[in-house]
Amino acid sequence: MGYIVVVSLPAILFILIVALAFYLIGRARGRSETARPPRHFGPPAPPFQPHEKPSGV
Repeated sequence: MGYIVVVSLPAILFILIVALAFYLIGRARGRSETARPPRHFGPPAPPFQPHEKPSGV
């Protein structure tokens, strides 16, 4: 005995339209993010300065 799955055509069209909308919105958002310069979180680290060894051992 088998099951019959009924999916309406409007539901399939709705899912396709929503998927297409998310795809286009995500693509536009990704392109706008790459157009901006990268964000830097905080000031740059100071340059490395090696410490001198103590002379009186």
